[in-house]
Amino acid sequence: MNLNKPGKEHTRSYYAASVNEVTAYPQLTDHRSVDICVVGAGFTGVATALTLAERGFSVALLEANRVGWGASGRNGGQMINGVSGLAKIRKRHGDSIADILWDMKWRGNDIIRERIQKYNIQCDLKDGFLEVAPKASQIAYFDEYAEERRRHDFSHEYEIWDREKTRAMLGTDAFHGGFLCKRDGHLHPLNLCIGEARAAHDLGVQIFEQSPVTGIEHGSRPRVATGQGSVEAKAVILAGNAYSQLEPEHLSNLVFPAGSYIIATEPLSDDVIEEINPLDVAVCDANEVVDYFRLSADKRLLFGGACNYSGREPDSIQSYIRPRMLRVYPRLKDVRIDFEWGGKIGIVLNRIPALGRINDNVYYCQGYSGHGVCPTHLMGEIMSDAIAGTLERFDLFANIKHFRLPGSQWIGNQIIALGMLYYKIKDRIGR
Repeated sequence: MNLNKPGKEHTRSYYAASVNEVTAYPQLTDHRSVDICVVGAGFTGVATALTLAERGFSVALLEANRVGWGASGRNGGQMINGVSGLAKIRKRHGDSIADILWDMKWRGNDIIRERIQKYNIQCDLKDGFLEVAPKASQIAYFDEYAEERRRHDFSHEYEIWDREKTRAMLGTDAFHGGFLCKRDGHLHPLNLCIGEARAAHDLGVQIFEQSPVTGIEHGSRPRVATGQGSVEAKAVILAGNAYSQLEPEHLSNLVFPAGSYIIATEPLSDDVIEEINPLDVAVCDANEVVDYFRLSADKRLLFGGACNYSGREPDSIQSYIRPRMLRVYPRLKDVRIDFEWGGKIGIVLNRIPALGRINDNVYYCQGYSGHGVCPTHLMGEIMSDAIAGTLERFDLFANIKHFRLPGSQWIGNQIIALGMLYYKIKDRIGR
């Protein structure tokens, strides 16, 4: 392996084509000594580095490719509350942590909004997320959402839509109803990630791109090695998610990469926009294997989903996703597709993010199972708390036992794909 070979550039996505800043942080070519070394400059790594810098730590942030190169810069841009697996954590620890979990459910939203305002990050933030029900049986979820908000005196706007209002506001007969929450929303994820990295850099974080980590030498001050340099620190945080292959003895077959894909249409006319999404909200269905869509700032429809758990890539992303878009919006059959892209998300078998420590001073945080924009920002705060010695929220996740599938990662992906086939069939049948 050529350790001096440059990392990869961004995939040819709509986000990369409309980015505010093309990052050009240097490669690591010497030895550095800092308080904390963070590996991976996606949302988890950048959010953690920024939080640590705000708290006065010296930080080095190492990225194998470019800031936001992975799922953080390719995702659907849906800023949705919650962390996958919170119900299981509550079941394990009991109702005494209910208030902590409720606060964590919304903390990611708060952090993102605070940082956009504090650091003047231009990332096309819009209020409003609508979860829709492809099956009538799913409408019961929406009553539960409303009741939960009532119990917590939720101060932000939310409402349940019946079938008629959903049809009128989305211009499609594909759904039986919807639940709208204005505290959630959508944004340009790559511009958010790059904007937060810029804020971290301005606070003194040393950011290095094109600097893949080749190994970690454990000890009282771990040493993180790249092809041309190294960083010594009091603690290390691994934030690589689906693309990380570090520490295989501890982390292999814990998080599995699954393919997720998006297409972006040409800019749509105002008449079409008025028909299909006049409120400019993000939309996601309530299925187990979800489809999601929203409008970009320049009025394109971004439509994604159909997650592929087997590890096999589709021959054509457009051919894979476009039929799903047309099932919702057949009137767009003649609309041009300008962008198509995909990437890997990190799937954990029990859908609870995997947090933990190796040898007391190497921390890891990964596996958001496709729901990462807000949770990554929460985890940045939780990891920073843990570094400073406050472990209450960290331990809620770290004490969860995760099952590691035996064999190779490929075999694990096939097992997950077989399991998800059940949910795909379930999504397609019933009412």
